[in-house]
Amino acid sequence: MRHPFFLFLIGVTLFVSCKGAKGTVQGADREVYLFTSFREPATDGLHMLYSYDGYKWTELEGVLLKPEIGLGKLMRDPSMVQGPDGTFHLVWTTAWRGDKGFGYASSKDLINWSGQKFLPVMAHEATTVNVWAPELYYDEERGRFVIIWASTVPFRFSRGVEEENNNHRMYYTTTEDFNTFSETKLLFDPSFSVIDAVIVKQGKDDYVLVLKDNTRPNRNLKVAFGKDALGPYRNVSEAFTGQFTEGPTVVKVKDEWLIYYDVYEDKKYSAMKTKDFKTFTDVSDQVQVPQGHKHGTIFKASEEVLKKLKSEMATK
Repeated sequence: MRHPFFLFLIGVTLFVSCKGAKGTVQGADREVYLFTSFREPATDGLHMLYSYDGYKWTELEGVLLKPEIGLGKLMRDPSMVQGPDGTFHLVWTTAWRGDKGFGYASSKDLINWSGQKFLPVMAHEATTVNVWAPELYYDEERGRFVIIWASTVPFRFSRGVEEENNNHRMYYTTTEDFNTFSETKLLFDPSFSVIDAVIVKQGKDDYVLVLKDNTRPNRNLKVAFGKDALGPYRNVSEAFTGQFTEGPTVVKVKDEWLIYYDVYEDKKYSAMKTKDFKTFTDVSDQVQVPQGHKHGTIFKASEEVLKKLKSEMATK
């Protein structure tokens, strides 16, 4: 009869051998950061950056998906999230003015895509000027996707210094399957024109809305706080960026949050680091973002997805 310890050693040897043959467990489960992107004038389609550390980004050559829908047939502000079943969901701005909805498509591998759909989320508001920067968030607490965006409905809100056709507020809808959607509702009215908002979950009953104050002369980034993904969001902060900044996206790297944003007048990308969304440190000199990149969202995916995507793009 074999001694139990001897059998234990055989088991360890087999486990190590299997790891050697198939790669380490850590390697198999390794995640990378992906960053959706577009290039002006936003007519060519979806671009993508990738990073292994969340700071230094490399561009994938080529276009993943060309826009086919909407009045402008544009693909601006691409936002992507991976659902619990592994499907990647993408939404984007289709036109500067006139469209009362946004674009949607999905993919299992970022290579093969579903047909593109136009989601007319503001069709019930006849005077809607625009639908800008739809942003996806997966609400794991309720098992649903939340989509938020900025729209102008003239004469609906106090306008301050803004013109009626540039007085935005944030709206939302929810869905579990991207076939049926909840009624469109107002998400956030801070009493000023607001666009480019992003939902971040810090912890249970602890959410942050990172947003752009689009009023003149501000045009800078702020945060607000809530206890639910759908708010209400209150206690709007002072600006944590300078003027002419927009398109924030937030990613957690280790125990800190990085907020990337577009400094559009200077044609560059910058980043702030924070642990609590109250104190911010400028880390722009530590990040590397390819020239020409325009704002999208950052999410994590398996390295295997990236490898297949790189291989596919190399053949185009």
